[in-house]
Amino acid sequence: MPALLDKYIARLGAADRSTRLETLLDLSRKLPALPPALEDAKARGDHLVPECQTPVHLWVEVTGGIVHLHADVPRESPTVRGFVSLLVQSLDGATPADVAAIPDDLLHALGLDDALGMMRTQGLTAIVRRIKRAVADAAA
Repeated sequence: MPALLDKYIARLGAADRSTRLETLLDLSRKLPALPPALEDAKARGDHLVPECQTPVHLWVEVTGGIVHLHADVPRESPTVRGFVSLLVQSLDGATPADVAAIPDDLLHALGLDDALGMMRTQGLTAIVRRIKRAVADAAA
């Protein structure tokens, strides 16, 4: 598992609910902009994560054994945007083996399942599963 993700798990897992949410809000401001080459695909609705109520567009690529993630999440959804930013920051540049090692209960490990509602938790869990599946498929 990527070292940065381990740090987030340790930090957020030990934090209180308020700190977890503040961290997500801070991370929401750090989501890298979508590369211009992907804007047309986003406008067509490509790469939309249907399990998530928030419109999350997610691109997962593996090139030369390295994972690359791009995502777009509306600023009006800061907790979802913050979680996706955490994933992009932690997993972009990782290996497929690192991504495969991500726990299926990542939201619980981060302590976010208690801070977010059931519907949001289901959507965010679907994003993690989608990343893991796409990386495994691309690496095969």
